[in-house]
Amino acid sequence: MQEIWSGLPEWLPLPAGKLIPAIIQDAATGLVLMLAEVNQEALELIAATGRVHYYHPHKRKVVAKGEASGHFQALIEMRLSCRGDQLLLKVRPAGGACELGYASCFFRRFTPDGWETADPKAFDPDEVYPEIAFSH
Repeated sequence: MQEIWSGLPEWLPLPAGKLIPAIIQDAATGLVLMLAEVNQEALELIAATGRVHYYHPHKRKVVAKGEASGHFQALIEMRLSCRGDQLLLKVRPAGGACELGYASCFFRRFTPDGWETADPKAFDPDEVYPEIAFSH
Protein backbone atom coordinates (compact mmCIF):
# COMPACT_ATOMS: atom_id res chain seq x y z
CA MET A 1 0.00 0.00 0.00
CA GLN A 2 2.86 2.41 0.67
CA GLU A 3 3.76 2.64 -3.04
CA ILE A 4 0.39 4.30 -3.65
CA TRP A 5 1.18 7.19 -1.32
CA SER A 6 4.93 7.53 -1.94
CA GLY A 7 4.64 10.69 -4.10
CA LEU A 8 2.11 12.39 -1.85
CA PRO A 9 4.37 14.99 -0.19
CA GLU A 10 5.61 16.14 -3.60
CA TRP A 11 2.13 16.25 -5.15
CA LEU A 12 0.70 18.28 -2.28
CA PRO A 13 3.48 20.44 -0.88
CA LEU A 14 2.44 22.56 2.08
CA PRO A 15 4.38 25.61 3.24
CA ALA A 16 6.17 25.21 6.58
CA GLY A 17 3.73 25.63 9.45
CA LYS A 18 0.62 25.52 7.24
CA LEU A 19 -2.26 23.32 8.36
CA ILE A 20 -5.18 22.26 6.21
CA PRO A 21 -8.39 20.60 7.42
CA ALA A 22 -8.93 16.93 6.68
CA ILE A 23 -12.28 15.21 6.96
CA ILE A 24 -11.74 11.60 8.03
CA GLN A 25 -14.46 9.28 6.67
CA ASP A 26 -15.04 5.53 6.95
CA ALA A 27 -14.54 4.28 3.38
CA ALA A 28 -16.99 1.39 3.82
CA THR A 29 -19.90 3.16 5.54
CA GLY A 30 -19.46 6.83 4.62
CA LEU A 31 -19.64 7.83 8.30
CA VAL A 32 -17.67 10.99 9.05
CA LEU A 33 -15.33 9.96 11.85
CA MET A 34 -13.46 13.14 12.70
CA LEU A 35 -12.06 16.43 11.50
CA ALA A 36 -8.31 16.89 11.80
CA GLU A 37 -5.60 19.27 10.64
CA VAL A 38 -2.73 18.04 8.49
CA ASN A 39 0.65 19.66 7.85
CA GLN A 40 3.60 18.66 5.68
CA GLU A 41 5.05 16.38 8.35
CA ALA A 42 1.72 14.55 8.68
CA LEU A 43 1.54 14.12 4.89
CA GLU A 44 5.04 12.64 4.86
CA LEU A 45 4.09 10.19 7.61
CA ILE A 46 0.85 9.24 5.85
CA ALA A 47 2.88 8.59 2.70
CA ALA A 48 5.45 6.51 4.58
CA THR A 49 3.01 4.40 6.62
CA GLY A 50 -0.35 4.37 4.80
CA ARG A 51 -1.96 5.38 8.11
CA VAL A 52 -3.60 8.65 9.12
CA HIS A 53 -1.39 11.15 10.96
CA TYR A 54 -2.49 14.62 11.95
CA TYR A 55 -1.42 17.66 13.93
CA HIS A 56 -2.70 17.35 17.51
CA PRO A 57 -3.30 20.89 18.82
CA HIS A 58 -3.15 19.98 22.52
CA LYS A 59 0.04 17.94 22.17
CA ARG A 60 1.44 20.49 19.70
CA LYS A 61 2.87 17.77 17.49
CA VAL A 62 1.97 15.33 14.74
CA VAL A 63 0.58 12.03 15.98
CA ALA A 64 -0.66 8.82 14.39
CA LYS A 65 -4.39 8.30 14.80
CA GLY A 66 -4.51 5.31 17.10
CA GLU A 67 -1.12 5.96 18.66
CA ALA A 68 -2.56 5.71 22.19
CA SER A 69 -5.67 3.59 21.54
CA GLY A 70 -4.56 1.17 18.84
CA HIS A 71 -7.49 2.43 16.74
CA PHE A 72 -5.37 3.12 13.66
CA GLN A 73 -6.90 4.32 10.40
CA ALA A 74 -5.54 2.82 7.17
CA LEU A 75 -5.79 5.26 4.27
CA ILE A 76 -7.87 3.88 1.38
CA GLU A 77 -8.44 7.01 -0.71
CA MET A 78 -7.54 10.69 -0.57
CA ARG A 79 -9.39 13.54 -2.25
CA LEU A 80 -8.47 17.20 -2.55
CA SER A 81 -11.00 20.05 -2.61
CA CYS A 82 -11.46 22.20 -5.71
CA ARG A 83 -9.36 25.01 -4.18
CA GLY A 84 -6.70 22.61 -2.96
CA ASP A 85 -7.06 23.66 0.67
CA GLN A 86 -9.03 20.78 2.21
CA LEU A 87 -8.64 17.01 2.23
CA LEU A 88 -11.04 14.10 2.45
CA LEU A 89 -9.34 10.97 3.78
CA LYS A 90 -11.31 7.77 3.31
CA VAL A 91 -10.06 5.19 5.77
CA ARG A 92 -10.46 1.68 7.11
CA PRO A 93 -10.69 2.27 10.88
CA ALA A 94 -9.45 -0.32 13.38
CA GLY A 95 -11.77 1.00 16.10
CA GLY A 96 -13.64 4.06 17.24
CA ALA A 97 -12.37 7.51 16.33
CA CYS A 98 -13.68 9.49 19.30
CA GLU A 99 -11.66 9.57 22.50
CA LEU A 100 -14.96 9.62 24.42
CA GLY A 101 -15.79 6.11 23.17
CA TYR A 102 -17.84 6.68 20.03
CA ALA A 103 -17.22 5.48 16.47
CA SER A 104 -17.45 9.12 15.30
CA CYS A 105 -16.52 12.36 16.99
CA PHE A 106 -19.85 13.63 15.63
CA PHE A 107 -22.09 11.61 17.95
CA ARG A 108 -24.17 14.56 19.20
CA ARG A 109 -27.30 15.66 17.30
CA PHE A 110 -29.27 18.87 17.73
CA THR A 111 -33.04 18.50 18.08
CA PRO A 112 -35.87 20.93 18.94
CA ASP A 113 -35.26 19.92 22.58
CA GLY A 114 -31.51 20.59 22.41
CA TRP A 115 -28.45 18.38 22.06
CA GLU A 116 -28.75 14.62 22.43
CA THR A 117 -26.41 11.67 22.09
CA ALA A 118 -27.35 10.11 18.75
CA ASP A 119 -25.07 7.08 18.66
CA PRO A 120 -24.15 4.29 21.08
CA LYS A 121 -20.63 4.02 22.46
CA ALA A 122 -18.31 1.81 20.44
CA PHE A 123 -15.80 1.19 23.25
CA ASP A 124 -15.10 2.06 26.87
CA PRO A 125 -12.69 5.02 26.91
CA ASP A 126 -11.59 4.21 30.48
CA GLU A 127 -10.26 0.86 29.26
CA VAL A 128 -8.64 2.25 26.10
CA TYR A 129 -7.23 5.44 27.68
CA PRO A 130 -6.71 4.55 31.37
CA GLU A 131 -4.12 7.32 31.81
CA ILE A 132 -6.54 10.08 30.73
CA ALA A 133 -9.32 11.41 32.93
CA PHE A 134 -12.03 13.04 30.82
CA SER A 135 -14.10 15.86 32.18
CA HIS A 136 -16.65 16.07 29.33
